[in-house]
Amino acid sequence: MEKSFNERWSVGDNRGYLDNYAEEVSYCDPILKELIVGGDKVIAHLESIYSNPHIVREYLNPAVSVADSGNFAVLGYNLNTYVLDDNGNERHRRAWNATEAYRLIDGEWHIVHSNWGFTQTATGAIASWRARGLRRVSVTRRSSLLGPRSRWRPGRRG
Repeated sequence: MEKSFNERWSVGDNRGYLDNYAEEVSYCDPILKELIVGGDKVIAHLESIYSNPHIVREYLNPAVSVADSGNFAVLGYNLNTYVLDDNGNERHRRAWNATEAYRLIDGEWHIVHSNWGFTQTATGAIASWRARGLRRVSVTRRSSLLGPRSRWRPGRRG
């Protein structure tokens, strides 16, 4: 499905993606500071920034994980995009990391979360708690994904 959406977009038809977003889709865009929630808002955002959908896409390294229930799947992949320059030649525009979460809704797969990021955003060394000389401290955080309470320390898994 995803590949067909990219192929459609490459010939100027971005509706494959737009029509497949669930009503409650959430969308992470690397050019925005905040998450967008809701199909109408996501579509309005995408239509506002892509005036020319004729972008050639090279779909790479797809990896799919499907829930045991069979009604939820996550797809991750890399995507290179190319545009035509003033001479009509393709030139590499951008490299992306993409993650799409799909849910089976009324017998059809729909995107319920979409996350896009640039493959290379850091231009220098990335600071970490060690690089900054910070000491290890215990942090308690609450997360619905981790359960009621989780103890976490930098440098320790789990």
